[in-house]
Amino acid sequence: MLKHGFFPFHIVDNSPWPLYLSCGSFMTIINLILKINNMNYYSSLWLLNLFFFFMSFYGWMRDVCYEGYLQGNHTLLVQKGLKLGMLLFILSEVFFFLSFFWSLFYYSISPSVEIYSWPPSGLISVNPLGVPLLGTLILISSGISITWSHHSTIEGNKEMAMLSLFLTIVLGVMFTLLQFMEYVECSFTISDSVFGSIFFLSTGFHGIHVIIGTSMLFFCYIRLSLDHFSKTHHIGYEASIWYWHFVDVVWLFLYICMYWWGKTL
Repeated sequence: MLKHGFFPFHIVDNSPWPLYLSCGSFMTIINLILKINNMNYYSSLWLLNLFFFFMSFYGWMRDVCYEGYLQGNHTLLVQKGLKLGMLLFILSEVFFFLSFFWSLFYYSISPSVEIYSWPPSGLISVNPLGVPLLGTLILISSGISITWSHHSTIEGNKEMAMLSLFLTIVLGVMFTLLQFMEYVECSFTISDSVFGSIFFLSTGFHGIHVIIGTSMLFFCYIRLSLDHFSKTHHIGYEASIWYWHFVDVVWLFLYICMYWWGKTL
């Protein structure tokens, strides 16, 4: 089939972006080791690290867009493969966050003698009716606005799709700023018992996912303004929407289990 041009799958060209991503991941480990050992010359390495990650993200996404939009290589079978890959990626993220929830319930349901209670005695947890509740309302609103944008795209209403997508991006940035403000005003740190470790690890990784999701939606906003999406072909946008809804659902569980559970026990 490949010889006669009837091959339904897309054979990708040689790409430097996996090498860039590998270098960025390697530099991340090196930077963490230097940071842990209080080295003073790691700042320039962080810039190099960001360069590798930015180049791999931008270059890879650019090539995928060209292959799908300009070259027409994304057949129905290729689109099914891309959707399946995104679903499997989200499934892996589910198990990633499941490890944090497992650790949370393991230590909270039956705390050790040294901890005595949950949250540990003397530790003032974050009020769930304050900044966390506002963040929850913001993320729920962003889920509504991104669904609004998706339906507007399907209906061919570009202006409404861009408006609601822009609103979603603004809400994502607002949530990130609120999370940063919460960290600054928090009365405990990641070193304050297992509660602090689980709290900052779970909410911190979720915050990273929010930043990634916001970046993906911003990239889709640019593509939407350039008319890269149609009523029937917007696989990149659809995958970004799935990812954003996943971030919303994870936060709801974090709010209930980490903030509300940690406050009322």
